[in-house]
Amino acid sequence: MLILLIAVVLVVVFVVAIYNGLVRLKVQCDNAWSDIDVQLKRRYDLIPNVVESVKGYAGHEKSTLEGVVAARNRAMSSEGPAAKAEAEGMLTAALRQVFALAEAYPQLRAVESFTQLQQTLNQIEDTIQNARRYYNAVVRDFNTKIAQFPSNIVAGMFNFKPREFFEISTPAEREAPKVSFGGNAQ
Repeated sequence: MLILLIAVVLVVVFVVAIYNGLVRLKVQCDNAWSDIDVQLKRRYDLIPNVVESVKGYAGHEKSTLEGVVAARNRAMSSEGPAAKAEAEGMLTAALRQVFALAEAYPQLRAVESFTQLQQTLNQIEDTIQNARRYYNAVVRDFNTKIAQFPSNIVAGMFNFKPREFFEISTPAEREAPKVSFGGNAQ
């Protein structure tokens, strides 16, 4: 009887330890996603200023600027890592086109406020990239723990589900934008 009681206690302690590990990783995933969200919000807030700066010097590039605004709106309204990653890929490509336009307008590159916006945006991009890496690392650890025996049994009992990675999903998003200074930016 004592051996049975000790075995039950050990099993309970083992299940509690696995459960707590899963909860810790789940909270880290939530925290990492929150960090990405904060950085994306900073980027979204900066984009209208970039568009306004460019508009004053390259107003006839209206379709490119409207594309940035549309991509920003899509990115802001998307939910979940996969949808957010896809929308962010489109936004990044649109922003690259805007900064490529700046190469065609030397007077725009000479404007200090535009240069500062570009530098700030680059810093935010680096921070977002680091936050994405951290999020994906935590998701990898969480998903691995859910899939491994015996934690997969505890994960199933308590309905832990794998998380989505924040990754580029289409080959087109991996390509550098094609910019033509002959009048049409793509």
